[in-house]
Amino acid sequence: MKKLNLTYVLVAIIILFSAACKKDKTNGNTANSAKEFAAIFGPQVQNVKINGSISNTFTLKGGTKITIPAGAIKLGGVAVTGDISIDAMEVLKRSDVLFSGTNTNHISGAPLASDGFIYLNANVNGTKVDQALSAAIKISIPTNRTGTTQIWEGVEKVGADNQMAWQAPVQNPNGGGVQIKREADVNGGTFTFDMGNLGWINCDVFYSYTNPKTTTRVTLVNNPGAMASFRAFSGETFVFFCAKGSNVAAQIYTPDGTNKVKSYDDVMPIGAQGKYLSFSIKDGKYYYAELETTIVANQNITLSLVETTEAQVQAAINSLNNY
Repeated sequence: MKKLNLTYVLVAIIILFSAACKKDKTNGNTANSAKEFAAIFGPQVQNVKINGSISNTFTLKGGTKITIPAGAIKLGGVAVTGDISIDAMEVLKRSDVLFSGTNTNHISGAPLASDGFIYLNANVNGTKVDQALSAAIKISIPTNRTGTTQIWEGVEKVGADNQMAWQAPVQNPNGGGVQIKREADVNGGTFTFDMGNLGWINCDVFYSYTNPKTTTRVTLVNNPGAMASFRAFSGETFVFFCAKGSNVAAQIYTPDGTNKVKSYDDVMPIGAQGKYLSFSIKDGKYYYAELETTIVANQNITLSLVETTEAQVQAAINSLNNY
């Protein structure tokens, strides 16, 4: 499956951030596009320097703890023993998901309820290291709930779509006998687990998995742009379903006609309450629409985008953390 080079993507994000901050926006908005919006207001890249010849443990700003054993990181198949630059991003709240232009979609399109996810990558003197590790790294993501979560790795291209989704991690990613468990129990206020690859790493469970499923469709009125891809690398307009009382941020992006999108077939749980919402940023202007509803069989809804402000879009997204 084709992968995006996220090392260069993250560099581009930093450049966008710097450029956007210098712009004089007469309309009071900071970001001029959906791509800039994700770069500026989404979770920021954190950089950590480590030594590959020893075991390293560090904690990110949001509380995620990571341990990387000595020699775990490889470059061209050879263990790195010198200085390594780690890039990390934490997506721990529902607002983080929307601000970053990511989602909680399983590879099948079924919505997942997120327990938090991170992006983790590394380079040596600017050269990206191997994604597969020679030894598993240990990750602890903070949580306020009890029970068990499932472990996923990110897919950065889904079929023909430049979109994001989650799949089960490879059990033995490096052929060296590192067996990766696909679930984790709460331990000391965290979900702690091993991972055999760098990249997007996630704790999620299926949302309302036992409910009967249906396909839902969304028509956009007054849509100013094209439908946005993963992190708005292209396009301007996002559509999400956010479940009430559960950390679901399911992006709806499958084309279904002009200004129309649909969920994957038969994946949306009938009876689930939540909000369909859309936001778009194009040429420095912001647009927003939402509809609170209960999913019914073969649901068709219409969202009418209305021009608004950056601050109002931010407030609407932040309010979803307590929805």
